[in-house]
Amino acid sequence: MFDNLTDRLNATFKRIRGQGRLTEDNIKETMREVRMALLEADVALSVVKEFTEVVKERALGQEVMQSLSPGQAMLKIVNDQLVKTMGVANESLDLSAAPPVVILMAGLQGSGKTTTVAKLSRLLIEREKKSVMVVSADVYRPAAIEQLQTLAAEVGANFFPSSTDQKPVSIVKNAIAEATKQFSDVLIVDTAGRLHVDDEMMNEIRQIHSAANPAETLFVVDSMTGQDAANTAKAFNDVLPLTGVVLTKTDGDARGGAALSIRQITGKPIKFMGVGEKTDALEPFHPDRVASRLLGMGDALSLVEEIERNVDKDKAAKLAKKIQKGKGFDLSDYRDQLDQMMQMGGMSAMMDKIPGMSNVPQNVKSQVSDKDFVRQIALINSMTQKERVFPNLINGSRRKRIAAGAGMQVQDVNKLMKQFKQAQKMMKKVSKGGMAKMMRGLKGQLGQGQGFPFQ
Repeated sequence: MFDNLTDRLNATFKRIRGQGRLTEDNIKETMREVRMALLEADVALSVVKEFTEVVKERALGQEVMQSLSPGQAMLKIVNDQLVKTMGVANESLDLSAAPPVVILMAGLQGSGKTTTVAKLSRLLIEREKKSVMVVSADVYRPAAIEQLQTLAAEVGANFFPSSTDQKPVSIVKNAIAEATKQFSDVLIVDTAGRLHVDDEMMNEIRQIHSAANPAETLFVVDSMTGQDAANTAKAFNDVLPLTGVVLTKTDGDARGGAALSIRQITGKPIKFMGVGEKTDALEPFHPDRVASRLLGMGDALSLVEEIERNVDKDKAAKLAKKIQKGKGFDLSDYRDQLDQMMQMGGMSAMMDKIPGMSNVPQNVKSQVSDKDFVRQIALINSMTQKERVFPNLINGSRRKRIAAGAGMQVQDVNKLMKQFKQAQKMMKKVSKGGMAKMMRGLKGQLGQGQGFPFQ
């Protein structure tokens, strides 16, 4: 996420941290580089100007010039201003209204709106323990109604049926009545995507808004459109009272211009960001955590929350006891770890959350592929139970059989066994010194170019 901007900012601050003291000249040079990095990231010019002026003014102040660690002081100022630019703190959904609380979703075509409805439903069901009903008021694209029905079944939301011969306002009114009858906590309304902001479509969504009286009106926008995302959100907000923005496809956005422009241009908070294609890939938008990632400092809080939600605590406790008793870490345990990592979105999704990963070369990070985890799991599934418990039994002939059973080569089994031994060593460190040692080991492995499963 936002890799290009992170790399540029990291290179800039690495240079200034190496300076013994800050001067007006090297602050100006740093701010020139920061300005270029932000413009290349497609941040709106007005936002870049305000950002660099505030940072420069504070950096030239006595608090930085007299600091024992001026580079760190400068970094803190930039971090604080990034947080302020993106909105200071996460603004959660207002679910305090009498149920059913209506959430209206708006956005351009192709922004990922229908998928976001499903993601938000899942988040509300799993984390907020809400009963959720969804309805599609998109009567222009029959596939949209079918898509939402399929996704609703996947995430466990109730689906209110609609058809293309109905009026959107009637659909919404009927859905509210049904949600009330079923005692649903939340009703999420998916609306038709627009190719651009046209009068006819905007008039329709105004009517829907009036009929629904939503507690939240969220604008779904593609992060990869850069500062255009902010301008489109502003145009919508001029005719529709938005309460927040959902930024989609941030996992594929190497720039970050939308995240840094939206709050300043629209005055509306980014409430969520989509970080992948799966229905669990939606995160609350925390400006402080995103700023930390942008500056290459990771996002330990989000990582811990992810682990808390996805790790099977009973299995983890059993594994910890097993290792402490000296019984060792076998291939079944390793497969469980890979499974749980995949549930958290895979290693690539975790990379920018691990503190210190910005120091790992990009060519090493690019070798990490979640497909390799799937291949490793397939190889372990091809083994007998005895082989998983006693890996030393796996000789040449067994390796051939395991490879054939998984439709792979003996070299793949060899790589798996090498990676498993590295994981065994890491687990021994965890049993002796906890998670901090494991993280250091993880960074060390990547830093030495060992990479993850199959290089």
